[in-house]
Amino acid sequence: MRIANISGIYLFIAMLLVSVELSAAAKQVIKIAYFTQEQVAPPALSNLDPFIPDKGLIGAELAIADNNTTGQFTGQHYELKKIVVPVGGDIVQAFKQQVSDELGLVVVNLDAEQLLKLADAPNANQKLLFDIATSDDDLRNGQCRHHVVHVLPSRAMRADALAQYMLKKRWQKWFLVIGPTAKDQLYAAAVKWAAKRFGMKMVDEKNWTNDYDARRTAQSDVPVFTQGVDYDVLVVADEQGLFGEYLDYRTWIPRPVIGTQGLVATAWHRTHEQWGAVQLQNRFKEQAGRWMEEVDYGAYLAVRAIGEASVRSKSNQIPAIKDYLFSDAFALQGYKGMPLSFRPWDGQLRQPILLAAPRSLVNVAPLEGFLHPKSELDTLGYDQPETGCK
Repeated sequence: MRIANISGIYLFIAMLLVSVELSAAAKQVIKIAYFTQEQVAPPALSNLDPFIPDKGLIGAELAIADNNTTGQFTGQHYELKKIVVPVGGDIVQAFKQQVSDELGLVVVNLDAEQLLKLADAPNANQKLLFDIATSDDDLRNGQCRHHVVHVLPSRAMRADALAQYMLKKRWQKWFLVIGPTAKDQLYAAAVKWAAKRFGMKMVDEKNWTNDYDARRTAQSDVPVFTQGVDYDVLVVADEQGLFGEYLDYRTWIPRPVIGTQGLVATAWHRTHEQWGAVQLQNRFKEQAGRWMEEVDYGAYLAVRAIGEASVRSKSNQIPAIKDYLFSDAFALQGYKGMPLSFRPWDGQLRQPILLAAPRSLVNVAPLEGFLHPKSELDTLGYDQPETGCK
């Protein structure tokens, strides 16, 4: 009798294991690649901003966990393959070797030049690439690729967000200070475009050419640099952070600083706590041991967008997922008070822009009163009639 009972227990366990295996096999698998290149730590500009080598990855991992929570109820399972190309490595060759045909959904954490090189690779044009690191307007215009979608706001979107707030405050006389790098020039171009679009007056424009340690001499040189101009706000284009932090409180006349320093327009910020954002902030911090950065948020949104589109389309195939991503039905929760969606004309993710000071969230754009016939979010950045994406 005892032997019969034991045999029955073994049989039950065996049947249970078979059932679990069949259930797992029946699940629809969605495979996602996370593709990046190892970065060399840049020279430290401030001890307050440590170099983060894994920026982006933990956001993707957190989103995979969220996708799989939903997948338990929808019969889907999400897998993430991490691919990190060594410093100086050939990204196109690594992509060819490591991103197989079954990895058609790729989250890409590369700069603009590398992204274009990757997008034009022969084995990439049948995949869907999620750009989580760039803000270049040209990638959304003349250099757009229709198999690339952009998750972070463009520079034009950021500049428009600042312009909307400045217009609300009636701070319409701008003094633009431009840094020495190519990215600073691109940011300055976006600022000028926004100023013209919203009727701002550019009262002066200067290039920052001072070659010195700003921490030692800013107290004397910044007042001289900003003297002789009457303006409402000082707009700084310094994406690398070489000098912008030293302008605040040192200008000749007392005026606020906006742009890449001071009041910034960003997709995500550690001071953001509304619309459930504090829960996401806490979950990320518990896993990473640090605050969520913009690229982390971009990676999170990219993987969650794949999850949302695959659940709604009930498919793991790229054409079905892409069609749903660009459909009017797609809506992504981004913890910013409005559903996010992709612009079909340039692949840009529509989203509110946070206007943040170092330790406080000041406002969120689009601001009330800036209207659009389809979506107020399209008051930020290049609208469909303005796009150069063909």
